[in-house]
Amino acid sequence: MDNAVDTGTILEDVASGDAASLVGGWMKASWGMLSVEKILWTALLLAVCLVLVRLTMGLVRRLLERSSLEERTSRYVQRGLRALLYVLTALVTAGSLGVDVSSLIALVGVFGLAVSLAVQDVLSNLAGGMVLLFSKPFTLGDYVSTEDGEGTVEEITLTHTKLDTVDGQRVMLPNSRLVAGKIVNYSVRGVRRADLAVSASYGDSAGAVRASCLKALSRVPGILTDPPPQVVVFSYGDSAVCYRVRFWSPAESFWDAHNAAMEELRTCFGEDGITMTYNHLNVHLVDDKNTKEK
Repeated sequence: MDNAVDTGTILEDVASGDAASLVGGWMKASWGMLSVEKILWTALLLAVCLVLVRLTMGLVRRLLERSSLEERTSRYVQRGLRALLYVLTALVTAGSLGVDVSSLIALVGVFGLAVSLAVQDVLSNLAGGMVLLFSKPFTLGDYVSTEDGEGTVEEITLTHTKLDTVDGQRVMLPNSRLVAGKIVNYSVRGVRRADLAVSASYGDSAGAVRASCLKALSRVPGILTDPPPQVVVFSYGDSAVCYRVRFWSPAESFWDAHNAAMEELRTCFGEDGITMTYNHLNVHLVDDKNTKEK
């Protein structure tokens, strides 16, 4: 195609007042291959692409609303997809105007590589945030324990997770460390089991100790009866028999039940005459005549 522009023709058009020819000539002189027809076609193509983007986002929004994804995750997915569709629209439009799209893609790739190297830690946390949002090892309000701390999950962002500790501190943990370490969720099942250690004298029978422990647990509100509490002999110590008292309670009232059970166990041991032993030392004095025990 001959792209040469006759400036004389343009001047004649100006003199004759032919506005359409003037605009077309000016565009050919300034943009080479660019013409009114190409601009109109590109504008139409841009409008179609924008309509397709809108329809696609509406379809994706409805699909996400029917899925089990959290609202935050759904919002992040929509934003990322919208940005990608707009980039594709820009590339299609540029290609329609005759721009070398391959060079543009290479430029964007180089720029993206430079940015990724500069913010690799942020990108690592970002990837960890996406893993947390999709795998959902915990959600807002859960009490979790991690290698870097424990507390109630207050907020989950794409880069950090915020925990509120029991002593009133706000801890921000990088998502990259969370997904690479161990996470214990104490709230996800809704119940927790307590495992208390108590000791009793060798002179007290296991049946009497078990009955006293179960009586103590029956006085504590919040302890579940299904599964029922357990009292078992755990080990034989130097000066006492060690028992394990186990029971289940709702996760939100676990510590209240735990602390109340500890108090009631000692109270019931006193009422039933069960000796709660402690470490002690027998001293034997030896002389030449006899042995006395104190």
